[in-house]
This record gives sequence, C-alpha cells and structure tokens, in this order.
Amino acid sequence: MAKINDNGILREANCSEELMAMRDSLEVLGGKWKLMILRFLTNRTHQVIHFKKMQREINGISAKMLSKELKELEINLLISRTEQDTKPVKVAYAITEYGKSVLPVTETLVNWGLNHREKIIESLK
Repeated sequence: MAKINDNGILREANCSEELMAMRDSLEVLGGKWKLMILRFLTNRTHQVIHFKKMQREINGISAKMLSKELKELEINLLISRTEQDTKPVKVAYAITEYGKSVLPVTETLVNWGLNHREKIIESLK
C-alpha cells in the first residue's frame, strides 16, 4: 500500500485514498497525449524544443490538441514554456524538475508496452 502524510504522521493509505490518488493522477496525466509529450520532452532535455518540432515528431497529434495538452501540462507545473526573443516570437518547451517525477511512470508504461507487444506478437504465431 501507498504511504500518506496525515498531519505529519506517515501512515498507509486506505483503499479509497489510493483510488482518489489514482483519479487525481489520471486527471493530470490521462488521455492519449500527455504522457507521450512528457516522454518526448524527457528524451530531449538537451535540445530546444519548439511547438512545430513536437507536432512533426509526435505522430498523429493535431496542432489544436498539442496546444491544449501543453497548456494543461504547464498549468500542472510539469512543463515550462519560454518565449524566445526572436522575430517572429518562438516558444520553447521543456520538462520541469517536477515533471521529471513522472519519469518512473513513463518508464513502467514503456516497458509494459514493449513486453505486451512482444507477448501479443508471440501469441499470433
């Protein structure tokens, strides 16, 4: 079970608290694109990433959806948005230190997805 800080006392979370925490997590990270955007930015921490680069390299995401997801990720402090002093103005996106706390989640999902794909392909032989 997970641990919860209850007025300075660490205790095990009960089932309803765990389910609420999952709901909160899915509210922030859920959907088709948010974790993919975070993973994309995590894998490119030493690059300057602009909107168009993300749109080109994250296969299937529309400009409208990317814009919406980036705004939500910024509101939740998972990414930063920096306007660059250029003409026309360019905006760079990066994962924040807090956003990096999602890395274990994406690592687990990537590993599970690779194993699942392998298992399904094997079952079709």
